[in-house]
Amino acid sequence: MKTAKLLPVLAAFVLAAGCSGYRPAPAAFHEALYQPYVLDAGDSLRVTVFDQDNLTNTYSVDQAGYIAFPLIGSVPARGKTSKQVEQSIAGMLRQGYLRDPDVTVEIDRYRPVFVMGEVGAPGQYSYVPGMTVQKAVAAAGGFSPRANQNNVDITRDINGKVMTGRVVTSDPLLPGDTVYVRERLF
Repeated sequence: MKTAKLLPVLAAFVLAAGCSGYRPAPAAFHEALYQPYVLDAGDSLRVTVFDQDNLTNTYSVDQAGYIAFPLIGSVPARGKTSKQVEQSIAGMLRQGYLRDPDVTVEIDRYRPVFVMGEVGAPGQYSYVPGMTVQKAVAAAGGFSPRANQNNVDITRDINGKVMTGRVVTSDPLLPGDTVYVRERLF
């Protein structure tokens, strides 16, 4: 008889414990979507120096956050916008290499997004501007039959701080995000 009364309490406790992992996305999580894009390792930049074909090329941001540029060496890129890198390169080239360099920096390839959990083919996928969770899951082979298709957990690096939050599948992604599709309860 006591076991029958204890069973509903125990069931409620187990369900509450299962929900304690829920973390809604913090405000900074969504604010990051509207900030200028900052570069990091894995991004690839197309640098054009007008009338300097030997300097115009595609450069990758290395693990340390720099691009290796001819004549001037390492140029810091991590945490900077493409416009800031453009100004840095032009300023360094002015110091004894070119009189008035005309430099343009554009993002050639963004760092990838990662999709894990209940999807057809978990892995690393190329980011394209405007990518949403749904599009990333589609690239990863779609939801598995056991997947929770309502919301997912995203891990995002915001100003050097790694945050995880739960979002709906129509939310936009940023380069470098990790998407985790959970298994549904029923």
